[in-house]
Amino acid sequence: MHKKWYDYLWIWSILYFTLGFFNIMFAWLGMIDFAVPLIFAAAAGTKGFCNRYCGRGQLFRKAGKDWKLSLNRKAPSWLSSKWFRYGFLVFFLAMFGNMIFQTWLVGSGADSLKEAIKLFWTFRVPWDWAYSAGTVPEWAAQFSFGFYSLMLTSTLIGLVVMVLFKPRTWCSFCPMGTMTQGICKLKQNVKSTKAGKNIKENAE
Repeated sequence: MHKKWYDYLWIWSILYFTLGFFNIMFAWLGMIDFAVPLIFAAAAGTKGFCNRYCGRGQLFRKAGKDWKLSLNRKAPSWLSSKWFRYGFLVFFLAMFGNMIFQTWLVGSGADSLKEAIKLFWTFRVPWDWAYSAGTVPEWAAQFSFGFYSLMLTSTLIGLVVMVLFKPRTWCSFCPMGTMTQGICKLKQNVKSTKAGKNIKENAE
């Protein structure tokens, strides 16, 4: 089967974490992974990005299927249940909001820069080698440390469920996937409402 250019986007995920390991400011590139799926869903009304262009999803499939690192077992149904998906999304957004708040505190001078990565929102890992003080505003560096923590933690969770279950189990409760699905449903509802309104107007 002939591979397309987007079949190699799993390399992007590895490159992202590698660059961030040596220079934390590269963590800002992760905003691409946040913005593009939402823009794609809003414009196209489909989850095409998740299915085809998501580098993280590709990495899990590559590691699990091609590199044989997955037990390939069926995941428990609660992982893809509505309550868990939306609950995890709320938790994820709360952590993202806290990260923004910490960035604001540093920017306002109310707190000092913490040169550490927080794994699983609990364990602090010193990461000071990846940042040279004074090169950028401290709030920008704080955002980088927080965002890299978020991206690394979510990827590690994805790798754990990839090993234990099917390769792309993470995709069943990925916060970005849940948000894009919500956007697609909203877009479809708006489209259906407009179509129904037009039919009604024509009938009159």
